[in-house]
Amino acid sequence: MKPLFSQPPRINAGLFFLRLTGCLLLLHVHGLPKVFHFSEELTRIEDPFGLGPWMSLLPAIFAEVICPIFILAGIFTRLACLPIVGVLLVAMVFVHPDWSIAEGQFGWLLLIIFTTLALTGPGEWRIHLRNSKEEPHGAD
Repeated sequence: MKPLFSQPPRINAGLFFLRLTGCLLLLHVHGLPKVFHFSEELTRIEDPFGLGPWMSLLPAIFAEVICPIFILAGIFTRLACLPIVGVLLVAMVFVHPDWSIAEGQFGWLLLIIFTTLALTGPGEWRIHLRNSKEEPHGAD
């Protein structure tokens, strides 16, 4: 009789699910609304460092639209997570420091998701850019 938990963990499926759901949430809730309502977003975006609305909105769009596309494909995943983590940290620490954990839970959960992906990499279920032999698990 086999032990109850003898199956190896489904790491690649889990990392793909984390990439897929995290990126779709980020795109749907934050990224695409900024693109589709760009002019309106320019008037209401917070400017925590006094750089102006353009220099606050463009990095946010890069982090919330361009980077998730790379992460979804599993291309440059670790590198693409860094701008997202940076924008989320700015939002949670500098823009909304008065938020309770309950008020900021979505931001903190996104921060957990993309920091985890930055640490683990994309897993094996990804688009491979180059023809190479077997790469180590999570290699980017």
